[in-house]
Amino acid sequence: MFSSKTKETAPAPQPAAAQPAAKRGLRGSAAPSIISADLVVSGTLSSAGDIQVDGRVEGDVRSAGLVIGDKAEVHGEIYAEEVTVRGKVVGRINARKVLLASTSHVEGDILHEAFAVESGAFFEGNCRHSDDPLANNPLDKPSRQLSAPASAQPAPVLPPANALAPGATLSPLGAG
Repeated sequence: MFSSKTKETAPAPQPAAAQPAAKRGLRGSAAPSIISADLVVSGTLSSAGDIQVDGRVEGDVRSAGLVIGDKAEVHGEIYAEEVTVRGKVVGRINARKVLLASTSHVEGDILHEAFAVESGAFFEGNCRHSDDPLANNPLDKPSRQLSAPASAQPAPVLPPANALAPGATLSPLGAG
């Protein structure tokens, strides 16, 4: 009991910053991007990391992980590795893992590898298993080019429809 033998000591706990990212629930070392409760976003969101939506998004969302808060709304398509829905989604969900929490309200189809639904969740739509639910993600395709390729011929410049005929002149108003 009081012997002088060396005691085995457990390693000291590491601070949260030193723990592996997987244990903290984050992908990589970056913190998640947050859409706060008073923010409305119109347009496509795309992130290589995680996104937490507590406000309203009117557009498509592409991320590694997505958490939709209790009072949040997303109106658009979702493409993510993991999606947790606690709020409202109107649109299609394409994800490897989908969790519909008891407070969720989802109107749309779900394409998934793994799917879980808590008691009390509202879901109206079809769900279908897929080995690769992110395979046909239109948000991964490069956007349209804003400038023409170097080999393309420039489009001819046409005069406006109300252009004057050759030799015509304008006269001031009231001149007869």
